[in-house]
Amino acid sequence: MKRVVVTGMAGISPIGSDWEAVAKNLKEMNSAIEYMADWEKYEGLNTKLAAPVKDFSRPKHYSRKETRSMGRVALMATRTTELALIDAGLLEDESIKDGRMGVAYGSCGGTPDAMKDFGNMLINNNLDGLNANSYIKMMSHTAAVNIGVFFGLTGRIIPTASACTSGSQGIGYAYEAIKFGRQKLMVAGGAEEICASEAAVFDTLFATSIKNDSPKTTPRPYDKDRDGLVIGEGAGSLILEEYEHARQRGAHIYAEVVGFACNSDGSHVTQPNKDTMRIVMQMALEDAGLTPADIGYINAHGTSTEHGDIAESNATEELFGKDILLSSIKSYTGHTLGACGVLEAWMTINMQNENWYAPTINLENIDERCGDIDYISGGIREGLDFSYVMSNNFAFGGINTSLIFKKV
Repeated sequence: MKRVVVTGMAGISPIGSDWEAVAKNLKEMNSAIEYMADWEKYEGLNTKLAAPVKDFSRPKHYSRKETRSMGRVALMATRTTELALIDAGLLEDESIKDGRMGVAYGSCGGTPDAMKDFGNMLINNNLDGLNANSYIKMMSHTAAVNIGVFFGLTGRIIPTASACTSGSQGIGYAYEAIKFGRQKLMVAGGAEEICASEAAVFDTLFATSIKNDSPKTTPRPYDKDRDGLVIGEGAGSLILEEYEHARQRGAHIYAEVVGFACNSDGSHVTQPNKDTMRIVMQMALEDAGLTPADIGYINAHGTSTEHGDIAESNATEELFGKDILLSSIKSYTGHTLGACGVLEAWMTINMQNENWYAPTINLENIDERCGDIDYISGGIREGLDFSYVMSNNFAFGGINTSLIFKKV
């Protein structure tokens, strides 16, 4: 078995697109949630809240020819990959084009505008708006494919279109591709482009927050006064590398990926299962050769939905006990869907290296039905030198993932 390390990282998120900005917002407990005035036009949509990325547009050095097959989701994915490759010292390295580097990357879907053009065809019986790139922008593997084409990567492509675990599966499957000797290098991550249609997915399930008059007070993971989730957008990319390959070229190593597991509930599409959540965390520990006592901090899925919060927190308490530290980044960024797994991993690794951990904001009154654990509320926790941390995500379809990172 090969060891797998992280040698490059980058993210675009609602609370910042570089670690310095993100860390500042986490430490100051600044929420990115805002009222989306443009969503007032959608009759019947209850929530008007989201966490958009404010500072992203097509990079000036990207030509229109290079980006004609990209919607916003693929553009963000490609840009974070470029930044991660620069961070890893690999952008101009020919080794990434000879088959050694692959891509494991996901999103819930492609660009909504392209889907709308196909919808127009089916509703109005004409092809207005469709062109040769419409499907490439719409397809669920648009991010993975566009990354590969843009950088000339010829290794394996593993698209992960698994809703809220798209990003974490991207990291996990990239880790396994290297661990079992199939690749030396992998781009891993996920992306999501904000759209009212994604809010409507949860709105129809009565799972969205409707605190439209007080956007900074929501979402409220694990709080008894929560009223649902808020969606966000963004992208993140990690460069995973076989340890000896990284060592030989003198690469900077951020962390080692030592554990990954994925399972499914096999029972219900939208109702989370506490038992399989616990099992996936136990499986990740077994993959890493660790015990629950070895984990210092868990970055939770923490969506601020009733069933999800209760199931996840109780599964965590059952396995780790009452003293485990846990917090939810979604309390700042909203639920970035296909991007959340990688954005949360990026932030978790950086916090681990700096020995501090962000609190769950808006958590004032813990729901008594949630697990009895330390949710880190009220301010950051500093001076915590943990060798191992965990990042968990749970998706529609009953898809569960758990990742473990070791401090290097």
